[in-house]
Amino acid sequence: MFEKPLGMRDTLPNLFEYKKSVREQVASEISSWGYQYMATPTLEYYETVGSASSILDQQLFKLLDKDGHTLVLRPDMTAPIARVAASKLHKNIPLRLAYEANVYRAQQREGGRPAEFEQIGVELIGDPSLSSDAEVISLMIGALKRAGLASFKVAIGHIGYVNALFLEIVGNEERANVLRRFLYEKDYVGYRNHVRKLGLSSIDKERLLQLLNLRGGEMKIVEAMDLVESEEGKKAASELQRLWSMLDAYGVTEEIKIDFNLVSHMSYYTGILFEVYAENVGFQIGNGGRYDQLLAKFDTPMAATGFGIQLDRLLEALGKDAFQQKERACILYSQERLTEALALATEKRQRGEMIVMQEVSGVDDIDTFTKAFEDVSYLIGRNGKEDQS
Repeated sequence: MFEKPLGMRDTLPNLFEYKKSVREQVASEISSWGYQYMATPTLEYYETVGSASSILDQQLFKLLDKDGHTLVLRPDMTAPIARVAASKLHKNIPLRLAYEANVYRAQQREGGRPAEFEQIGVELIGDPSLSSDAEVISLMIGALKRAGLASFKVAIGHIGYVNALFLEIVGNEERANVLRRFLYEKDYVGYRNHVRKLGLSSIDKERLLQLLNLRGGEMKIVEAMDLVESEEGKKAASELQRLWSMLDAYGVTEEIKIDFNLVSHMSYYTGILFEVYAENVGFQIGNGGRYDQLLAKFDTPMAATGFGIQLDRLLEALGKDAFQQKERACILYSQERLTEALALATEKRQRGEMIVMQEVSGVDDIDTFTKAFEDVSYLIGRNGKEDQS
């Protein structure tokens, strides 16, 4: 009846409580690993965070301030935190930062996709080692398990491998970008058809097609080593091999799947990248990776990695049955018994109960009135004493 802007959603009480419960579980796990929460403004300058975010320009919500500066609603949290780290926190590296925030991306055709969604995640800034990649991936897995998610997979790839393989075969960035686009959209049929039309030798075409098979367990890393010829490509595959060993030490490899087809629309990723998928959810519920060049845009070059989880998609993966809403009790009271009702409510709230108070003075038919309160527990008033229903 009253329309909302495209892609915007209301969060009704039951869903709000469910989201709060899951958020608290994820946040608790993140805090236990020593990450510190921070917040950034909802509005940022387009010239800084807007252009650094790697979100398509047409997906940015833009507005002007009174001085004519172009502002954007933050489209992600990585770029704002990079801005803060570069300007205020860079002397205290490595930084382990966390956030809970809404981000905004305009949708041309909604198709069920939100324009505003809540992310919770971490950024580990100032540590270039593979140990930091292993840490954030293991933390993300721990947070998802803490939230109650039992069945999910984390696909891990390396953007350096894909880039190296494409450039050594097709020769330039323009042609490589076309191939990357097919992989990003997971249009593997389109990828195969495009490869077959390329003016390449049959051997090179077969190498490009073999890339699609590099998805699975640890042995896929060995196959990837054999497929690529360049030093950069072999180095990327070697990093994934070392990362697997570290993740094995963390005890999380059962949730890991190697995927050398993984690419991202986020252009700032420079190395390891990963996505999380769960049953019955058509989209990734979280993603992350290494972005060693982003902070240089804020004049403070530093290595960094991190992840973000989309809370609404996590709730969808968990399912409605995962949430047990806390029961409420309702005290119905008449005006002359307000003092007693307040005393009873205070006593029970101090015990941790959720208590609603509702005055019934002037109501002739108590039975009819109380049908609106299915959670009524106490009636104080008409008969001069407390009755439990």
